[in-house]
Amino acid sequence: MAPRYDIFCRVVDNWGDMGVCWRLAADLAARGRQVRLWVDDASALAWMAPHGASGVEVRPWPDAVPADGVGEAVVETFGCDIPDAFAAALASLQNTGRRAPPWINLEYLSAEGYVQRSHGLPSPVMSGPGRGLVRWYFYPGFTQRTGGLLREADLPRRQAAFDRPSWRARHGIGGAQRAITLFCYEPPALPGWLDRLAQRADVRLLVTPGRASAAVRAWQAQRAGASPPLSIDHLPPRSQPEFDELLWASDVNCVRGEDSLVRALWAGQPLLWHIYPQHDDAHHAKLDAFLDWLDAPPAVRALHHVWNGMRPGPMPDLLDDGLLRAWGACVQAARRRLLAQDDLVTQLFRFVQEKS
Repeated sequence: MAPRYDIFCRVVDNWGDMGVCWRLAADLAARGRQVRLWVDDASALAWMAPHGASGVEVRPWPDAVPADGVGEAVVETFGCDIPDAFAAALASLQNTGRRAPPWINLEYLSAEGYVQRSHGLPSPVMSGPGRGLVRWYFYPGFTQRTGGLLREADLPRRQAAFDRPSWRARHGIGGAQRAITLFCYEPPALPGWLDRLAQRADVRLLVTPGRASAAVRAWQAQRAGASPPLSIDHLPPRSQPEFDELLWASDVNCVRGEDSLVRALWAGQPLLWHIYPQHDDAHHAKLDAFLDWLDAPPAVRALHHVWNGMRPGPMPDLLDDGLLRAWGACVQAARRRLLAQDDLVTQLFRFVQEKS
């Protein structure tokens, strides 16, 4: 029987955690593992992964360990804590002289320095049913000293085979139009930015459902009857492969959170990241660390700072031809650096083998 992984996911908000967990589970299965994905709310998979994935079994959050026991690795995501029953099962294995499967905490993505220092460190469990065990920190990241990024083995092949002109033609995007994907929260600069875009005849705004669409519709309602209109498509929900194609087809990708940032990097187009806002502004340092790693030109830094509410002022013109060339070259260089590194699943396999 193929090695089996147990992955645990609690959906907090915005479905980003589910997006990361599904990509991880599907990639593990594509590489010959069996996966049980334990999740407290799997409803988003109806549109995110409508056809499922061979080798991935989605199960509700458990109260007990299945009769066939725990898998060869137990992965809790984003500090969600595995159920007590699983912790107790791991401790029981260890207490009877057998080696418990590695208990791994897959953490949030960041370019901050602590990620390289913390990746792979042990965290002794001091209380509860898992007392005496070790939980291992596994940090995704952008450098060789981290756990890397999710990247399916066939991603470069799929991207190279993608027919971008045909996709754009099917979606009614003219050859001279600039297509912008908008996947964001509610950035303060959004209304003014949309006002500026409306002055251009060559823009097609592709708006993802949810908070981005709601924010744009609010702007449209306030501007009802104003001229000139902005060409806007409010898109239906898309599966993860379809979302990848949307990013590949666009000229600029405004993304948010963790999963879509990684997918925008693989897309290789100019990207604008709306980082998840935190009440203590901790996201400011996280954004700047990413921009440092990206080696972002000053104008791209300015775009990100205004977009994320870190500085006042109108949004710089993100469709300026000179900016787009420099921005695109920057993202392409970052993509090449990442492609030269091992992906997250390759590193996870190696890590599990070392700790087993």
